[in-house]
Amino acid sequence: MSRSALITGASRGIGLGIATRLAEQGYGLTITARDRERLDAVAADLRTAGAKDVVVVAGDLADEESAGRVVEAHADGFGSLNALVLNAGVGTAGAIGEFPMRRFDKSLGVNLRAPFSLLQQSLPLLRTGAAENPGRGSKVVALASITGVYAEAGLAVYGATKAALISLTETLNVEESGNGISATALAPAYVDTDMAAWTHDTIPPETMIEVNDIVELVDAVLRLSSRAVVPKIVVGRAGTDGYRA
Repeated sequence: MSRSALITGASRGIGLGIATRLAEQGYGLTITARDRERLDAVAADLRTAGAKDVVVVAGDLADEESAGRVVEAHADGFGSLNALVLNAGVGTAGAIGEFPMRRFDKSLGVNLRAPFSLLQQSLPLLRTGAAENPGRGSKVVALASITGVYAEAGLAVYGATKAALISLTETLNVEESGNGISATALAPAYVDTDMAAWTHDTIPPETMIEVNDIVELVDAVLRLSSRAVVPKIVVGRAGTDGYRA
């Protein structure tokens, strides 16, 4: 049976790692990120790795129309959806007292509004995918953050958007797991990606979670039967108390 996945933020880091793993398993893929040239290069690599087909949609998820274009392209290419991976996001830091509202609005738009819109518009495709494979169902995986579970000074806005994303996935399970669609939020501490480079002066990259650790968790979640629901997985860094990024 052919399977397909839609992955946001797929041009690098965690998104690219997940896309590569699914390509190796023969998934058809829709990938999206802002840089069209890089996406085209990634698509070529994914086809070489074994992807059945790769649909490329370049766009900025801060644009409210972007989610619709991505879902429409996937529908045209595959007709159903087995795995929706909500990976794209923006990182931002700053104390509550001085946080700029313009940055707040962008964080909310990319980290919450866009995933909600993608999920909402993908539901018909996910339901079709679940009906085609009732034993496995369809899966949604959302990349949240440990700061959405445990508060951390300076990360109020980022953590708030990720806490909302976790709540969204849990509510989806209440509404849709009986229809074969289940969701898991992954809430890791710092992962060794470009997005975490800003903190290398205080947290060396060699102490961060490896991208492949997250890929392994996503792979495991996608293999679960439709009877199992895993609402969230928190992943801490070794050598910490497990309650901070």
